[in-house]
Amino acid sequence: MDIIKMENLARRLRAELLNTIYNAKSGHPGGSLSSLELLMTLYLHKMKIDVNNPQWEERDRFIMSKGHATPGLYSVLSEAGYFEKEELKGFRRFGRMLQGHAYRSIPGVELSTGSLGMGLSVGVGMTMAGRLKGSNYNVYVMLGDGEIQEGSVWEAAMSGGHHKLSNLCAIIDYNKVQENGFVNDIKNLEPLDERWRSFGWNVVVIDGHNFKEILGAIESFKEEDSKPTVIIANTVKGKGVDFMEYDHNWHGKAPDLKQLEDAVANQIVKR
Repeated sequence: MDIIKMENLARRLRAELLNTIYNAKSGHPGGSLSSLELLMTLYLHKMKIDVNNPQWEERDRFIMSKGHATPGLYSVLSEAGYFEKEELKGFRRFGRMLQGHAYRSIPGVELSTGSLGMGLSVGVGMTMAGRLKGSNYNVYVMLGDGEIQEGSVWEAAMSGGHHKLSNLCAIIDYNKVQENGFVNDIKNLEPLDERWRSFGWNVVVIDGHNFKEILGAIESFKEEDSKPTVIIANTVKGKGVDFMEYDHNWHGKAPDLKQLEDAVANQIVKR
């Protein structure tokens, strides 16, 4: 991976996803901006996929459990070649392919999500199904930090640890902000790393905007053969747009034209 090229691509995709949300007059910029580098590394460099055969049985699976963060996911899927960029203009429009939340009929999307707390349970099931069939695909599940306040996530974590699902990787987009405020003010998650270790998981803590650290974390996952892995990715809600960063008001709100122009210009200047 050429890190400089990936950083430049991340800036372009940030501008692209912001335009997608602006055109729809609806969407979730904060968590899309925070998770972008993680999605790029998986789909463009690390996952075993075939964009011409999205249902290839031996493909790696990715579940976007925080199913509202689709503007970033769709930009990455189109960059990978699952569908044309033109489709982004139909985001959240009636009769078009790209739904507001992750939807199973979209090429590259494994699970319809939006109601939070389900993704890791399905990921456990996918992983166990692969084990029963003798397949060796990996399963990645991206979770929001507000989402992991839900008990169903911890039931799934317990199952993953109990069954030693070493080809299951949970990725927490730990941007510290949920819809109504700071995560740890609403329901404290700390000490987050110790909690996952107590459930029998290999824990890797990284800067979720640093491509080198993301790559290293995924390699750590692939080398682990006795337990599932969780990557706690410290990120910034609204990353790259100064007036959106760490502001819960940008969890699910579209920018107006002036805000879009300011945000996109900010990305271009940083190239």
